[in-house]
Amino acid sequence: MMSDPKDERSLGDLLAELSRETSQLVRKEVELATTEMMEKARQAATGAGIAAAGGALVHAGLLVLLAALVIGLAQIGVAPWLSALVVAILTIVVGYLFVNKGLARVRRTSLVPTQAIETLKETATWTTRQGA
Repeated sequence: MMSDPKDERSLGDLLAELSRETSQLVRKEVELATTEMMEKARQAATGAGIAAAGGALVHAGLLVLLAALVIGLAQIGVAPWLSALVVAILTIVVGYLFVNKGLARVRRTSLVPTQAIETLKETATWTTRQGA
């Protein structure tokens, strides 16, 4: 029966291999943390995009409101400025809702790579138990 070549390695060789493998594992964990943080940043950017869209609608609403005031001052008649005023108020309300929704989404998004941190803690605990 042939013996396994790993059986003949010295303690120093085994510890060197454990150190290399631990280093490789830590590099992989850092890679995982980077990937996780990129995903969380993408989610935060989506929320910021929604908030920006809401901000643009609020801005458009303010422009329509200003147009309503201009029309109201130019023509004291009811129909033109009243319709512009209704449109402006509705636009502002919808924009306000978008801003709040987007900001709520940004607040819910954590940029901390929780999975990677947990795995790194587990790796550290395992490495400590192995004596490396």
